[in-house]
Amino acid sequence: MTVVPSDSLKPRKSPRQARSAATVAAIFEATFQVLLSDGIARLTTTRVAQRAGVSVGTMYQYFPHKQALLYAVLDQYLGDVVIAVQAACARYEGASLRDMSDGLCRAYLDAKLRHLPGSRALYVVAAELDTAGLVADVVGRTDQAIARLLATASDAVFDDVETVTFALRSMLVGTVQAVLEKDGSAASLAILRAQLPVMSRAYLVEVSRSRPNTKGMSAG
Repeated sequence: MTVVPSDSLKPRKSPRQARSAATVAAIFEATFQVLLSDGIARLTTTRVAQRAGVSVGTMYQYFPHKQALLYAVLDQYLGDVVIAVQAACARYEGASLRDMSDGLCRAYLDAKLRHLPGSRALYVVAAELDTAGLVADVVGRTDQAIARLLATASDAVFDDVETVTFALRSMLVGTVQAVLEKDGSAASLAILRAQLPVMSRAYLVEVSRSRPNTKGMSAG
């Protein structure tokens, strides 16, 4: 499902050809760079256009103003995270609880840290825009993928998959956000990569029970 932003945040048009897509990709990358060098308060579409090497007219073909540009960058960033989570969930379907937990953590962290340090600035961006609909869609798609994954664990069963999914996703999102917003140093990220999977595994083991072994059991 695609979330339609409010009229004030809609892009003027979407790229339909490879050349247009490359232009928008350059604009998005330049947006990260300007956020890092100048901050959100000083970011303007003119500065981004100059950094991206496109004309202001080209910029306005896609994004009528700063807020629409920032919303589009955030939309793509969150969309990439969701796709990474969905891919991991599909890959580890039917695996052991440990493997699916580690795989999910690794995929989520890789997606969140891919655009560092620029992605840290997107927490500020999200706070400045009307992103309720976008965030609700991201949460819904993420929870759906995780719940489906957990239900297939080869060695564990959950009595309330929805509650476990909510708690697990909240732990992943909240822990990563706390580290990125307050620090984001190489040392902190190394600790995060090492400890987040441990936290996830410990929680899932605690709230699950062993899946009954039905192999070899007769029908009656």
